Amino acid sequence: MKIIIAPDSFKESLSASAVADAIERGLRRALPHAEYVKLPIADGGEGTVEAWVNATAGQLIFMPVTGPMGTPVKGFFGLLGNEKTAVIEVAAACGLHWVAPQDRDPLKATSYGVGELILAALDHDVEKIIIGLGGSATNEGGIGILQALGCRCTDVNGREVGRGAGALDQLDDIDCSGLDKRLSKVELQLACDVNNTLLGEQGATAIFGPQKGVTTRTAQRCENNLARIARILKSNIGTDISSLKGGGAAGGMGATLQGVLGAEMSSGIDLILNTLEFDQQVRGADLVITGEGRLDAQTISGKGPAGVIRRAHAQCCPSIALAGSLGSGYETLYAIGLSSAFSLVPGIISYERALSEAAELLESTAFNIASLWGQAMSKPIYHQRQDLKEEA
Repeated sequence: MKIIIAPDSFKESLSASAVADAIERGLRRALPHAEYVKLPIADGGEGTVEAWVNATAGQLIFMPVTGPMGTPVKGFFGLLGNEKTAVIEVAAACGLHWVAPQDRDPLKATSYGVGELILAALDHDVEKIIIGLGGSATNEGGIGILQALGCRCTDVNGREVGRGAGALDQLDDIDCSGLDKRLSKVELQLACDVNNTLLGEQGATAIFGPQKGVTTRTAQRCENNLARIARILKSNIGTDISSLKGGGAAGGMGATLQGVLGAEMSSGIDLILNTLEFDQQVRGADLVITGEGRLDAQTISGKGPAGVIRRAHAQCCPSIALAGSLGSGYETLYAIGLSSAFSLVPGIISYERALSEAAELLESTAFNIASLWGQAMSKPIYHQRQDLKEEA
């Protein structure tokens, strides 16, 4: 029996690799003789660099960068095995995990550190930079990135504006003539897990702002400032970034990186699964297990588990998803091939306990699933279906 374990990370709790390890421990307790293939995934958020580096025998490069609240953090990027491609995840510089929930303030949070990572990657003479969009604490349209890369973002008096969405109240002009010249010689690709545009009811502020600290009092201010960026750039470079697919990712970075730097938007999970040769790995497998911290209506729109489920279904392989919680609309995943979904939480427990005990909860749930799966496989109907599958 062959089981593929391909989970995403559980945000603020476990990396994708740690999730895969916990699932394998639980499965092995019930099915010790099965073959297990662990393929930790990412869709552009946290874990993107690790997944690519592991898949290509690359290396992680650590460096101090400006964190989301302006203080230094230990950032990193990946140099892939070919040494011609760098992978950056914006969360490494301005991720939510760098800021305690009670301290999150998108009016102050900046993406400047992401720009510093891009400059460091350019110093390695790479030919391509992949930027994973997801998990950011910012809502300032990537202005911090542009400032780090040499753009002048100024007020009506020609003075450089400060960092964070709040400072954009004074933004009057974006002059990109000072952009680092090396950018024109490098291919930029964005790995994204959402299709949201920059503005509106499905935009960066409305959908992703609340988890970053946007409140009913500050939401309109943040929205207005993103709209201001869009107006200025349309006037200066002729591109309407407000309508770009995926432009709302990472607090609007998706729109700016496409519109100003000419980056190509791609599905993060498809890029990762292609690198992992997932389709080849799943051929002949009996089961695929995936998961993330929360499964809900957004999961089907480009999130990692949805990509895994689709590809497993295309190979006629059943899939099971594990999650810390099952939110409204997760049932849409059944329409793309999901066999079953399970929440890890055994009862009413605190959020803090759910995070701290995630590995144990994963292992226990995986054990229960494997026990049931083992019983199902022993039935004659399973072997009849396997014979039909092989004939097909």
